[in-house]
Amino acid sequence: MLRKLCLMASAISISAHVIGQETAPKEEKGTATFSGFADAYFRSDFMSTPGNNRTSFTNSHNSFELGMASMKVDYTKGKVSMTADIGIGKRAQEFSYNETGLTSAIKQLYISYQAKDWLKFTAGSWATHVGYELVDAPANRNYSMSYMFSYGPFFHTGLKAEITAGKSGFMLGIANPTDFKTAPINSSKYVLAQYSVALSDDVKAYVNYVGGKRFTDSARTGQFDLVLTAKASDLFSLGFNGTVASNRFQQNSKYDEKSTKWWGSALYLNLDPTPGFGITLRSEYFSDKNSLAAMSFAPEGAAVFANTLSGNIHMGSLTLIPEFRVESATGKIFSNKSGVARNGDASFLLAAVYKF
Repeated sequence: MLRKLCLMASAISISAHVIGQETAPKEEKGTATFSGFADAYFRSDFMSTPGNNRTSFTNSHNSFELGMASMKVDYTKGKVSMTADIGIGKRAQEFSYNETGLTSAIKQLYISYQAKDWLKFTAGSWATHVGYELVDAPANRNYSMSYMFSYGPFFHTGLKAEITAGKSGFMLGIANPTDFKTAPINSSKYVLAQYSVALSDDVKAYVNYVGGKRFTDSARTGQFDLVLTAKASDLFSLGFNGTVASNRFQQNSKYDEKSTKWWGSALYLNLDPTPGFGITLRSEYFSDKNSLAAMSFAPEGAAVFANTLSGNIHMGSLTLIPEFRVESATGKIFSNKSGVARNGDASFLLAAVYKF
């Protein structure tokens, strides 16, 4: 009798265990995506001086240079996602110019929560929403950067909310001062905003803003930015970027009634005769006549008209970019190898970009 009771108890226990296994909810699996790239270039300045380069990432002459090696992982599980984007090299160092040590290798690191289909929250550090160009070389058809990219914000660290409503999108955020992963002592937070709309499947518009109180001199700063993209066909597409950055300086505890500004605009014309070859012409006018940004080395201020013609030769995952750049300024902001000041400059570079 005792033996029968023991066997019955064992059977009940095994059955309960099996049932428990069958009814226990299965844990949702996450998905991870890995991507990366590497780039390098050679640049020759026709004036034979590296100092004529006034934009980001290509300050060299007659030298083979490493750009950046980058690795990115995107992980999603349920409503939560994470992005870790790491880069090493001169391009990454210039991007994170306020950081030192390992932190300077972090291009982006953020966590997002998809609260609703139409609402997402993101906290961490991410590349700026302002402007047409991006820090990653594979994301641009020109290898050298525009003045507007070089003297606008690079990244933001903070919290943002993104709302999708039909073909429109809205973003509102609060962040540390521009390009700081750790907020400086006694600094104020900056406000971020964006409105985007798909006017059609091939035409999109983005209105961007970033502004706050600068901790270095208490100036009130703000930048409004417009980006337009349009695709006429597989052969031809174009982009436009216009931006205005204003500063109101504090004098004797009062702010100037009139703000000082720098501004710029650029047109990007893209021609793709074949899948393996494309051409992009970037024509940019950048005005800093108040010596606030790029032309701070010229006390009288200056404006620059820069034209950059870039080829894109695609060979699978490898892209070669031969590029000619010609610039003309209202002030003598360039110089030749003898140190004689000039109004203009020209350069050539050849870049190789490999992505995976």
